[in-house]
Amino acid sequence: MIDKETPLPLWVLGVLCIFLIPPAWADTPFTADTNLSLLVSTLPEAKIRLVQGFTFPCLQGTSPWTANNNIRTTLSAEVSLISLNFTAEVIWTPVAFFQVLTGTKVGSGWNINLFGRELYGIGINRREADRTGNIHGAAFDGSSWNLYAGGVFQFDLATLIPGAWHHILFKTYQEGNYRAYTAASSEDSWVYEQDSAENRNGFNYYGTYFLGYQMPLFLNTVGFMAEMNQYLYKTANDRWGDGLGRWIFSGIFNVTITKWFSATLITQFRTMRNYTDNNGEDLFYQDRHLDYAAPRGLEFYRVLAMVTFNLR
Repeated sequence: MIDKETPLPLWVLGVLCIFLIPPAWADTPFTADTNLSLLVSTLPEAKIRLVQGFTFPCLQGTSPWTANNNIRTTLSAEVSLISLNFTAEVIWTPVAFFQVLTGTKVGSGWNINLFGRELYGIGINRREADRTGNIHGAAFDGSSWNLYAGGVFQFDLATLIPGAWHHILFKTYQEGNYRAYTAASSEDSWVYEQDSAENRNGFNYYGTYFLGYQMPLFLNTVGFMAEMNQYLYKTANDRWGDGLGRWIFSGIFNVTITKWFSATLITQFRTMRNYTDNNGEDLFYQDRHLDYAAPRGLEFYRVLAMVTFNLR
């Protein structure tokens, strides 16, 4: 049963005001940019995201490694079929190949039935009497929030060997974060944006590794990315593989149509946990037993298409 929506929470109105207030540092030299992106996938999934960025020169030098040093802040609002999110982020670039960032994200959601399929934006995942899991929660029933900090190391071969065809790119991002759902206790499992519904309030690790090639062509970037999520909190009697890292592997193809418009196609596969035969997918996830002989498998996840409009 899908609960009726409750009124828009006050925190949503408060964050919206951020986009209407000019920056307090308006007298400081800076550049501003605005972009709008639309994402759809085969899950099904659809998201619209608006990002407002401000870039401030900071400790710039005369060498190629420090000439573009800056501090960048971004404010973004995102709405999907089942959620509403706001993000604020600060990125410091002290040298060309390294960045430090920190940010916060807050959002909430609702549940819908789309073409006979239940999509869950937010709610508690509870074990029922028959040992199956079920999502409980009304629209905007609490908020999901996330505090994170991380570092980026990036390298472009063209920095050492200049040339339009020499852009072999490598980038890795390492992050620690704390995620929580305000309606959940420390022992509750919860779902957000139609994920695995196995989240708990606590610390997590997230890392990405990207290898790509950038070309002066219509298809300007191709690449491969591996993402890894791992829960850092402890759960008692973890037989279902809660502490096992979850990987997503992506093939990425980007085209730049004009300087104002680009499109990206992403094909993704992900790891899945294998369970013993008598503990299948129909049970509540904590009642399953991991197959330790072959704990992981690989499955097709989704195809994503994203278009981005640079408004300013």
